[in-house]
Amino acid sequence: MLPLGNIIKKHNIDFHSYADDTQLYISVEPNKTTALQSLTSCLSAVTHWMSNNFLKLNENKTELLLIGPKDKREALLPSLGNLNQYVREQVTSLGVILDSDLSLKPHINKVTKTAYFHLKNIAKVCPFLTQPDAEKLVHAFISRLDYCNALFTGLPKKSIEKLQLIQNSAARLLTKTRKMEHITPVLAELHWLPVSYRIDFKVILLVFKAVNGFAPCYITDTLSSYTFARALRSADAGLLRIPDAPSKKIRESAFSYYAPKRWNALPQHIREAESMEFYSLIPEVSSRINRALHSSSATGLQRLLTRAYKDCLPVFTQESVCYCIHLLRHRWTARNVVL
Repeated sequence: MLPLGNIIKKHNIDFHSYADDTQLYISVEPNKTTALQSLTSCLSAVTHWMSNNFLKLNENKTELLLIGPKDKREALLPSLGNLNQYVREQVTSLGVILDSDLSLKPHINKVTKTAYFHLKNIAKVCPFLTQPDAEKLVHAFISRLDYCNALFTGLPKKSIEKLQLIQNSAARLLTKTRKMEHITPVLAELHWLPVSYRIDFKVILLVFKAVNGFAPCYITDTLSSYTFARALRSADAGLLRIPDAPSKKIRESAFSYYAPKRWNALPQHIREAESMEFYSLIPEVSSRINRALHSSSATGLQRLLTRAYKDCLPVFTQESVCYCIHLLRHRWTARNVVL
């Protein structure tokens, strides 16, 4: 992909290259056509290079996705010219269906449909499997819900609930729990984090990789350290700058806004962790805490959290338990809880 990469760079267009696919992306304003002209020239140059090297651009698989408000997309269409033939309402990128509104509704619907199809097939063979084999099969299925789930930040609750219902159905299938029984204790017993927790964990893990130099530049470039106007003790706290957002929707969905907010909410010793081994324990610790909460007869938030803390501390490190307690406390918007 090196020759193609050089051609694309000459036109000042960002791109990602894969084994048999190349994606170009560029920001365009409806009243400015310079970027569109660069894109058109780039495609012409790529087509010319391929022709000189006895190759042919597969126009049937060439797709163009316009992302943005509907009025701006419609205003841009007349300026596309020959590119109009490639415009699509949705495209598939690395298994994720992206739509023009970035609502991810088509992707959620496909995941839901595929998941229930596989669950139905698993249910047919479960009577012939031992319990350990059934657990392996269902656990492998559940891991599919985590694929690219960092994209689900800011989605409406009804979209997340669809994924949560899939997880609930898998838990009922594995444990033979009836529909009328509560599913939350079952999820805690299986050490399965709810879908919303899984999303936040993936976002935090991506931030950790970016901060410690393990992430690609297109993720690292969206984050920047918080700079204090004067010298303070908190200057070395590992905080990230939260940029201004023009709307609430962007604050809740864009990685550049959502990720720093979640990262800054962590305790300082969590942000300063240098090993990914610590972060890999968080889902299991959180599940154990949830199970301790549901099995406890104590009442009151402080007593519940204290009981969960004592139950988990002998098994896991103090840092991981403290972080998960902090996450639960943040979720429940409780304050002044001393463990």
